[in-house]
Amino acid sequence: MPRLIHRLTLLFTFLFLFLSLTTNAAAATIITQQFKEAPQFYNSLDCPSIDQEETDSEPESDGDNTIFCSERAVHVAMTLDTAYIRGSMAAILSVLQHTSCPQNIAFHFVASASANASLLRASISSSFPYLKFRVYTFDDSSVSRLISTSIRSALDCPLNYARSYLANILPLCVRRVVYLDSDLVLVDDIAKLSATPLGEKSVLAAPEYCNANFTSYFTPTFWSNPSLSLTFADKKPCYFNTGVMVIDLDRWREGDYTTKIEEWMELQKRVRIYELGSLPPFLLVFAGDIVPVDHRWNQHGLGGDNFRGLCRDLHPGPVSLLHWSGKGKPWARLDANRPCPLDALWAPYDLLQTPFALDS
Repeated sequence: MPRLIHRLTLLFTFLFLFLSLTTNAAAATIITQQFKEAPQFYNSLDCPSIDQEETDSEPESDGDNTIFCSERAVHVAMTLDTAYIRGSMAAILSVLQHTSCPQNIAFHFVASASANASLLRASISSSFPYLKFRVYTFDDSSVSRLISTSIRSALDCPLNYARSYLANILPLCVRRVVYLDSDLVLVDDIAKLSATPLGEKSVLAAPEYCNANFTSYFTPTFWSNPSLSLTFADKKPCYFNTGVMVIDLDRWREGDYTTKIEEWMELQKRVRIYELGSLPPFLLVFAGDIVPVDHRWNQHGLGGDNFRGLCRDLHPGPVSLLHWSGKGKPWARLDANRPCPLDALWAPYDLLQTPFALDS
């Protein structure tokens, strides 16, 4: 009996330590990563003033609510998590560094409800103490039941689908937003992208890539079913990357496009009609109906394909935004001393504080 009690004690001790390590793993990622404070950027003289009288304040104001409902502000939405926090920091810095009116930018960060939002918020505040931002929680359970496995496990993260719920997550007073992935940097003024005209009825704008094989984004089951393939009848659908989008949230809400995306995801659970995570539902709802944006605003694919993440060159033409979509991320390749040539363009925006760095 004493031997049995001893074994049970060891077993419960092991389980306790395992659960403790598992629970704290995500938090440890952000605690062990220290980031430098970014320089502060100021508006140029011709930037519009955002006055208190311009907008109605909301009761949950966190001190300076005005900008979060201002139509003069540039509203930027991004997801925020421990795995990509380093990329997010670089993206934020690039946005601020290259815009004429950095003090007129409102950042709306969306974090998983299961994440430690206070740690994420503290990390952003530490590197950008002057930044005007809010962190919103996204209920993972609202979409987890709809997610089907895709060709790469990272694409199945519920937070990848948060972009489909921005109209529900952000305040109703936010009418237009620029959505950005965390694995990119801008080298141009984001205000130009935000000002993209959406016409009389378009919901979103993004760079289109009509040379891509659009049929490859859906399975033969989809194309062989007339009731499904007719989705694109009388349209000229093209692939577009959902990592950079300008979205009219008022029109999104009016058209209830979140429900339309969810309906396709529900069908996918019953019949396999695509393989690539959160992108195909967007294509099913919007392809052929978006406002095309110049390709300079999404030089995507720099992370390589979804399997090996091989190095890639830039597409021909001017560049306003570099996007490491794909498996390979610049910070991971740099840390492994196996960078691609273009990763050197991301490195100047990296705010990671290395153990060997000396304070100036």
